[in-house]
Amino acid sequence: MKFGAASFKRGKINEHYLKLEASYLFSDIAKRVAAFQKAHPGKELIKLGIGDVTRPLPEVCIQAFHRAVDEMAQAATFRGYGPEQGYEFLREKIARHDFQARGAQIGADEIFVSDGAKCDNGNIQEIFATDITVAIPDPVYPVYLDTNVMAGRTGAFVNGRYQGVVYLDATRANGFVPALPGTRADLVYLCFPNNPTGATIGRAQLKQWVDYARENRAILLYDAAYEVFIRDPSLPHTIYEIEGAREVAIEFRSFSKMAGFTGTRCAYSVVPKACTAYTAAGEPQPVHALWHRRHTTKFNGVSYPVQRAAEAVYSPEGGDQCRALADYYLRNAALIRREVTDLGYECIGGENSPYIWVDTRMDSWKFFDRLLEQAHVVCTPGVGFGRCGAGYVRISAFNDHEKVQQALERMRRTLKR
Repeated sequence: MKFGAASFKRGKINEHYLKLEASYLFSDIAKRVAAFQKAHPGKELIKLGIGDVTRPLPEVCIQAFHRAVDEMAQAATFRGYGPEQGYEFLREKIARHDFQARGAQIGADEIFVSDGAKCDNGNIQEIFATDITVAIPDPVYPVYLDTNVMAGRTGAFVNGRYQGVVYLDATRANGFVPALPGTRADLVYLCFPNNPTGATIGRAQLKQWVDYARENRAILLYDAAYEVFIRDPSLPHTIYEIEGAREVAIEFRSFSKMAGFTGTRCAYSVVPKACTAYTAAGEPQPVHALWHRRHTTKFNGVSYPVQRAAEAVYSPEGGDQCRALADYYLRNAALIRREVTDLGYECIGGENSPYIWVDTRMDSWKFFDRLLEQAHVVCTPGVGFGRCGAGYVRISAFNDHEKVQQALERMRRTLKR
């Protein structure tokens, strides 16, 4: 039996995906890099673009990994499916070391172990209505914005921005820490230390955001994936150091930068039981229960060996080794910032952050191409992070120190011309 074309909608797509820009920022970079390497097969590139680590896992994590794999080889200690929210041994240590030790009253049952902060940042929006108003910084890590476009919370992409989004401009004028919006927003994304700018936020400024959220019944989505790089004792390491944040904030953390787990995959989100959102009728609902349902329905958990390796981070040896790992990249960052400044470019970041945000005084992609073609160094064009990133590039400290030194020598020769 045949049906007319109008009688069914075969594989009807989510047309909100069509509103996305043609490709993902890092895909564009990869294509340009691949084209360069094809045209110049003998040229060695040094990549200071994406935030991928290069140093080995801390020794204490490797040892824990091996022990856990050995357990999986014996019937008596073998483990199958684990708890979707994460093993208690890891969640208890996260709560005690990352939060309670800083005076933040977060319990183990408020922590959800996952395979990446990127995944959690992208997935969290699913538990909120599609007709809410979302506030997103500019420049910004693309996942925050793109996942809300996919969900249908925005209009068309016009003049470099999506209609319907409240953009929070981060510029030199405000120290790259955006001001509170002049209008009400339901969901607000914040990231500190910031990706891509490397900017940090003080307690007083963060308190303003918590107060805003409480006054406006908003939820703050606080990405603290780079917390491990904070060295300034005046800066907060978690939003839960701020009074009232448990009622309005969800925090995201990652072992990727803390312990080099980019290829190992382990992270966690914190959803306090006091955090409250509302139905259309104004009835309060605990966000924790919603995220718990989403997490346990759509996620099967992080593997047992990986969680044992992550647990080792919280041993005394693990703490020392992870701090040394972060210090290694901070050494790179300080060198990059110093050299770029000596070349006459204004920048921020590189302190309490592995990223250096450089004012190129020219088009971001032109500067990218100049470094790629003449210095054989890869950075990230700032405009790919949003309209306020035009004219900037992000340089990452994630590479071996010797490679960073080589890259800077090449940049000196190129940019002094």
